[in-house]
Formats: sequence, structure tokens, C-alpha cells
Amino acid sequence: QGNLVESGGGSAQAGGSLTLSCTAATGTYWGKCMAWFRQTPGKEREGVAAIDGSGSTTYAESVQGRFIISKDNAKKTLNLKMSNLKPDDTANYFCASRGDFWCSLGLQLDSSEYKYWGQGTQVTVSS
Repeated sequence: QGNLVESGGGSAQAGGSLTLSCTAATGTYWGKCMAWFRQTPGKEREGVAAIDGSGSTTYAESVQGRFIISKDNAKKTLNLKMSNLKPDDTANYFCASRGDFWCSLGLQLDSSEYKYWGQGTQVTVSS
């Protein structure tokens, strides 16, 4: 088990839904700024959605209106509800945490800002 453990990946039809979850092993890895990223082979890791300690959210334009990020501090769980899925959403999805640091304004979806990472969960969307 890693510091952050994702679950909920799988296969879906275009237009369908999936919900990803990420659980922090301890409070060390649960942060004031947490996010979901995704990556496909040969491409850079892409920021999908982020949420800070106050609940403020940031979304990539490509998922705005379709994905919802949320968190449960008591359970140390980060969620990503994905709706109206498209084949372009196919990727390995990672959760990430900045630990004790708040999100930096404008850098919420910058992977270099994040210290802790999960191992990823694969999402495959077929047309």
C-alpha cells in the first residue's frame, strides 16, 4: 500500500459515469491542496481537478461541467465523479497531495506543485 491509494477505475461506455476515490494512508499525506491528474502513454501528466482546504475547486477546461472533485476530511478520501465520459478521458488517473501546503494560486493543476502521489488507476472509455 502506498501513501495515497486510488480506486474506482475501470471501463465505461462514452456518455457513462465512473467515480474515482483516493484514500490517504495517514494524515501526513492528506493535504490542504489535493488534485487529480491523468496521463496517457507518451504524454505529459495533465491536471484534471484540484480542491483546497476551503473547498475551492479548479478544473481543466476539458472536464469542466462533467467532472466533480470532492473530499471527505474525516475519512481522508478524495473523490472524482466523472460523468458524460468521452474516449479522450481514457488515461491512468493519479491523485496527488501537497501535504501541509495550500494550493498556489494559478498552479492548482501544475504537477510540479505536488509532493505525494498515488500509483494510479486506469480509466478506459470506449465509443
